Amino acid sequence: MLLAIDVGNSNTVMALYKPAAEGVAPEVIADWRITTADRRTVDEYGIVMRSLFADKGLGLDVVTGIVIASVVPPIDATLRRVCETSFRVRPLFIEPGVKTGLPVLTDNPGEVGADRIVNCVAAYDRFRAPCIVVDMGTATTFDVVSAKGEFLGGAIAPGLGIAAEALFTKAARLPRVEVKKPGKVIGTGTVDNLQIGLYYGYIGLVDGILERMLAEMPPDTKTVGTGGLAKLIAGGSKYIEFVDDRLTMTGLRIIWERNLERSRRRV
Repeated sequence: MLLAIDVGNSNTVMALYKPAAEGVAPEVIADWRITTADRRTVDEYGIVMRSLFADKGLGLDVVTGIVIASVVPPIDATLRRVCETSFRVRPLFIEPGVKTGLPVLTDNPGEVGADRIVNCVAAYDRFRAPCIVVDMGTATTFDVVSAKGEFLGGAIAPGLGIAAEALFTKAARLPRVEVKKPGKVIGTGTVDNLQIGLYYGYIGLVDGILERMLAEMPPDTKTVGTGGLAKLIAGGSKYIEFVDDRLTMTGLRIIWERNLERSRRRV
């Protein structure tokens, strides 16, 4: 089975894929979300992995391939060692030299985060059309793919969580609130004032950037949201057409399949 791992700044998401018949997409049989902790040791990660798999009634030996996208470089060496010692598998990291099938037409392709590449691979594989991916995580990234399947560039903005945390930290009298869709736009109390500002302010950011990007793209451009806040924000967005919670996992699987000879490596 294939274990796909997406290491983000705040969370690490994993999905276990069961092999499928030729022409059929593999099925996710288990998935997990844990806190990204760059101070965990190899032994600690091994304990975490064994516990997660055991909770699903699985042993680590079911894993025959591992693919990883990481935006937290300090953790990479530890994860590599965990894969080799706990799973007995050499992982495939999404990095320069890996076959993605996605030409990167930016000033410095090496600067583009692995998660952004992975998302675009999955989006283009799904739509076969120009598309814009909005990933709403610690940062909010906007990634643009051409009709030919080329990564053209994009934009990076603060995530909603970062914006909210800055507000709560710097303004001592403002309480922490749950981010959710408010029932009105003119608030009458501090809590709903904050919820309105955070929710509609973030939608304004997302839609404002998308509107300008779409003006430079062909009319058949698709827009897809992913990340923890995608469903919440897409419900109020004028421009996000699709939401795909597993976009990153799908992209990791596709890239692994494109690098099979390199990927199937036991220690």
